[in-house]
Amino acid sequence: MSSEWARWLPEVIGISEGAGRHILDVYRQDFSVEHKADDSPLTQADLRAHHHIAEALAARWPEIPLLSEEGAALPYATRRQWSRYWLVDPLDGTREFVKRNGEFTVNIALIVEGAPVLGVVHAPVLGDTYAAARGAGATRVREGISQPIQARSPPPRPTVLASRSHRDARTRAWLAALPPHDTLSRGSSLKFCLIAAGEADLYPRLGPTSEWDTAAAQCVVEAAGGAVLALPERTPLRYNQKDSLINPDLLVTGRP
Repeated sequence: MSSEWARWLPEVIGISEGAGRHILDVYRQDFSVEHKADDSPLTQADLRAHHHIAEALAARWPEIPLLSEEGAALPYATRRQWSRYWLVDPLDGTREFVKRNGEFTVNIALIVEGAPVLGVVHAPVLGDTYAAARGAGATRVREGISQPIQARSPPPRPTVLASRSHRDARTRAWLAALPPHDTLSRGSSLKFCLIAAGEADLYPRLGPTSEWDTAAAQCVVEAAGGAVLALPERTPLRYNQKDSLINPDLLVTGRP
């Protein structure tokens, strides 16, 4: 089955890049920002990317359901029947999009029995695409060239990542308690991808994230030899296990 998922990757990468082009069309213009009930921002780019991805996935894999941040809210009674489904964040890092710092991504994951088995993370402004399938390793596509990536064992002075827009008091205290390290701030799921690429070592996320924020990047990290662990249990983060789509606190690591 892993070889089947790997064969799907080129098409899913193409879908993510198409969504990225829709996002860039909006990014290069003046755009308005609305706010959802939870006060998170929403732009036309989020919606255009969602519609592109939803239509493309349905056309290619009509038998696989979709759960998207910008799609219909589906009750757990429906979702719990799914053995596999697409889990999508059409624009992860809308706050970074609004700030125009380029640190936002398109996230597309395939979840099978609660675990991400295929993941694509595309950064439209940066031009990087991270992709992985279980059993097939992880790659970064840059300027049309695909290179395998691998998480690293931590060096004597590790690099610890922190969210650019969500660093709270708990996270600051956690970082302060660590041994000597360097701190790097990034937006969206790019933090996961830097760990997968062996360019950073640890990312604590002590605060709410949604399942679509993490799934695609988790697949990339795990395929690169790292781990995404739910806290406090330190077990691999799982999906579609409960009514809520909010993740627990989590820790992303490179090689132990």
